[in-house]
Amino acid sequence: MRILVSCANGSGTSLMMMRSVEKAMAELKIPIIKIHRCALSEGKSSASQYDVVFTPQNFLAMFKQAEKRGVLVIGIKNVMSAKEIKEKFSTSNLYKKYKKEEGE
Repeated sequence: MRILVSCANGSGTSLMMMRSVEKAMAELKIPIIKIHRCALSEGKSSASQYDVVFTPQNFLAMFKQAEKRGVLVIGIKNVMSAKEIKEKFSTSNLYKKYKKEEGE
């Protein structure tokens, strides 16, 4: 899974969220091929290179173009909550498709 984590400046918040994403994906047994964290300015232009984008809830609208290109964009309220990330990702069609391909 190619994952982008994007927040306002791409430093503190995105680092905390990236750690939460890594934990959630490990719990869901989703292999991470690539994970990158960045500022919104970079994230908007590079999001289409990823399977899924995690961003704070208030920045969801900035990734509408990526969604139109088929990228899953997930807004997170608590960036430190691996539980929230796991719950939101596990209800997505991307997760269901991945699990179906894996035969689970």
